[in-house]
Amino acid sequence: MGVAASHALPPPSSFGAADCLDLVAPYLYHYLRIPRNFRSPPTPGGASRCPGNSGVSGRSPTVPPQPTNPADVPAPAPLPPGGEALGAAMARLAMPAEPASRKYDPAGAFRNAVGASAGVQRAVLLGCKVARHATTTVLIQGETGTGKELFARGIHYAGPQEGEPFVAINCAAIPENLLESELFGHEKGAFTGADQQKRGLLEFAGRGTVFLDEVSELPAGTQAKLLRVLEDRRVRRVGGLAEYQVNCRVIAATNRDLSGAVARGEFREDLYYRLNVFRIDLPPLRDRANDVELLAWHFLDSLCRERGLPPREFSPGALLAIRTYSWPGNVRELKNTIERAIILAEGEVIEGEHVVIQQRSVSPALTAETSVHAAAAIVVPPDGITLEEAERQLIGATLKLARNNHSLAAKMLGLSRPTILRKIRKYGLEGS
Repeated sequence: MGVAASHALPPPSSFGAADCLDLVAPYLYHYLRIPRNFRSPPTPGGASRCPGNSGVSGRSPTVPPQPTNPADVPAPAPLPPGGEALGAAMARLAMPAEPASRKYDPAGAFRNAVGASAGVQRAVLLGCKVARHATTTVLIQGETGTGKELFARGIHYAGPQEGEPFVAINCAAIPENLLESELFGHEKGAFTGADQQKRGLLEFAGRGTVFLDEVSELPAGTQAKLLRVLEDRRVRRVGGLAEYQVNCRVIAATNRDLSGAVARGEFREDLYYRLNVFRIDLPPLRDRANDVELLAWHFLDSLCRERGLPPREFSPGALLAIRTYSWPGNVRELKNTIERAIILAEGEVIEGEHVVIQQRSVSPALTAETSVHAAAAIVVPPDGITLEEAERQLIGATLKLARNNHSLAAKMLGLSRPTILRKIRKYGLEGS
């Protein structure tokens, strides 16, 4: 009301869009930087028409001549009472719009991938390239402790889906009867204990990333269902009929040679090719001799900062011990060794005696007598036995040879430790 009274606006019945433009034209030119030669196209009746105005006013808005020299642009007239809000709104409109997409920092996402060796630099380069393609499936292969999950997270946070969930699942750590429910979800009443509907991780991840660690340990039935999800980009919950769209990226990782597992019939060939769209191989630490000392210093600095400890340094003897060890446990073993050394060292210098290398257990000697005894332990009756029974006998005999050392038994059978643990539980061999 105050604005209308002070500027004697026309009565509401005759107040059209052109009247509005007359009122705000000086401020539009100043705040929105409308081109000085702007004129609305003439209508057939000679009246200038604004968007949304049907020519009700019957006249053109009165726009004063505008100077062509920017230096001669006058300041806007004082705003009428209550017009400050109008000016502020126009100023906001004149501000440049926020870009539709942000700029990503792939190198920053891989800042924890420390290393100057060619193998690591190539892996980082490949990770940065594939990160831009938000739905491409990635297969990361490398020995235990080489940093497969670190690279998977780097790919996620270097790409356009960085604000979406990153969901990691260890395929060997979840019992087979629960794994499908975790991945694909289930409907209420699908099985005993399914008291309510549950979304699977592939559905929960949205447009983010699902990281399948130790994908080689997936049971055969789950492999077939995962293949269908990757091909159709749709998932059906356990016990359900409806299908749901899957928009996430899948990154799979394994410490085994998947092509060899395919040749042995332990992994589906079609799933292998579907996962192997973009492959990244992580080199073991023994092939990164020049990176060992660099990583040791990195872990020393970061661990001291995390614990609020003063900076520490390595003695020449400690560095010699670090450089000359082969690190079969790769980067994870090196980090654990540095953490142990920080705890043992009382001063600011870590000596060689503080770098305690945890030697692996010595394998028991396998004599001809014990090998023959183990072979004789597998009994095949005249009417034959099932493959599962033969496997149960073989694992039991191998556990006896390995003196119940699960890691050694897994190595002797060419299996991963999670796989043999699952089979031990399956066949009831825990007390072997």
